[in-house]
Amino acid sequence: MIKNLLIIILFTPFIACAQLIEPRLVVQQSEYDFGDVKEGESVSHVFVLTNSGGDLLKITGVQSSCGCTAANPEKKELGPGESTNIKVTFNTKGRRGVQTKFVTITTNDANNPEVKLKITCNVVVPVSDNANVPQLYLPETQHDFGVVPEGKVVDYIFKMKNTGSVNLKIKDIKTSCGCTAALISSDELKPGEEGTLKVQLDTAKRNGRMSRTITITSNDPRESVKVLTIYADVQKGQ
Repeated sequence: MIKNLLIIILFTPFIACAQLIEPRLVVQQSEYDFGDVKEGESVSHVFVLTNSGGDLLKITGVQSSCGCTAANPEKKELGPGESTNIKVTFNTKGRRGVQTKFVTITTNDANNPEVKLKITCNVVVPVSDNANVPQLYLPETQHDFGVVPEGKVVDYIFKMKNTGSVNLKIKDIKTSCGCTAALISSDELKPGEEGTLKVQLDTAKRNGRMSRTITITSNDPRESVKVLTIYADVQKGQ
């Protein structure tokens, strides 16, 4: 018992010292809400990243959850005690309603290798902008199936709505791969009418992380082409 206590007492300072020597990423504020934003505008916020550790912090990756969001750090290497800014910009074109986007930062911080930044806003469309035009509104533009056993067929239903004032016509739907199929409930929606798009993904002979896109072309004059993205982590032997 005494021997074990001595070992703990002797090694505790070394453990604490090792933690101080390692790089450590600290984010002063990891979430930001832009509030109401007019559709079509781009908004930006600057997050501050700090290395509170005792060794060089390396930013090895920056990935946003959507193509509408861009993030660029001013520096990718931070010495002990050093800080840098990362500017996150969100383009609201073609968006509507409450939006939540993430930016994932990957570093060599062994204790916390991934940190997520979160931005939110409510995209509003002035009534006058909807006059005499159709508008395709998609509450979601991406879906992650998570871990899927190889060979399994999974599906997800995306919702859509015509928020314009005249009939919306879906002209074409294309998938990026033969392993993906898309079935729409109706190719024409009246003003205020809702519809669905069922997307199926066949994981046969696939392995690892995969992403596929579904491109929708409509008579929406403001954004005639919209893209849905699906993800899956296909694993064999599940």
